[in-house]
Amino acid sequence: MPELPEVETTRRGIHDHLLNATVSELIVRNGRLRWPVPTDLPQLLAGKTIYSIARRAKYLLLGFEHGTLIIHLGMSGSLRILTEAFPAEKHDHLDLLLSNGKRLRYHDPRRFGSWLWCNTPINEHPLLKALGPEPLANDFDAPYFIAKLASRKTAIKQLIMDNAIVVGVGNIYASESLFRARINPTRSGSSLTESEINHLLTAIKETLNEAIAAGGSTLKDYVDSDGREGYFMINSYVYGRTEQPCRLCGTTIKTIRQGQRATFYCPQCQL
Repeated sequence: MPELPEVETTRRGIHDHLLNATVSELIVRNGRLRWPVPTDLPQLLAGKTIYSIARRAKYLLLGFEHGTLIIHLGMSGSLRILTEAFPAEKHDHLDLLLSNGKRLRYHDPRRFGSWLWCNTPINEHPLLKALGPEPLANDFDAPYFIAKLASRKTAIKQLIMDNAIVVGVGNIYASESLFRARINPTRSGSSLTESEINHLLTAIKETLNEAIAAGGSTLKDYVDSDGREGYFMINSYVYGRTEQPCRLCGTTIKTIRQGQRATFYCPQCQL
């Protein structure tokens, strides 16, 4: 599933192509996504200009004068900028045609993504209003993080993947951040010292920034807006490295299940 680094990479890739461009047409080939594409969306967008391309958590937000187009990539979605009208393939479900001659094509084999319209303040939308702070923003800081973890008995790996605490720290980046902070993923939030929380805060920000610089991570379907795979996983410390030696101490990397997800860690570095 595309996580925050992959969505941010996509946002950056489409930004200059879409900003201040006018929509000439929205082609919907298959609107049966996670939630049905609104039937009036082509009429809502036709002739309207895109004034902003933002991201909140894993949602892409295309801002218009009269509302916001919310795009979620789901499990397997990707967006491509095309400069020619290449024939649509089987899972190319939507094309957003622009006045500058380009088009934004949405590809989604599993159809768990979404294209939704919001004509109210975007932060009040049901999908966004309960979200925690952005992990790379200034309000995700030590006092906030310490307060959120102070009385929590839940395992720290699950806490940093809780979008009500902080958004966008998906499974890959949670495992990698905990390794960098030398924290065992099974420890409770309340067991962490202020020093450990500060180290974890720094590790989360560094891990996500490095992942964005690397174009994200490609496990199966993800490609960026130019069709390139992300290469963050090439140098991962623990994720996907079960039974391989730790890059730092040589101890065998282990895997456990937490909340239906695989957690990778080094039992020596992460006591």
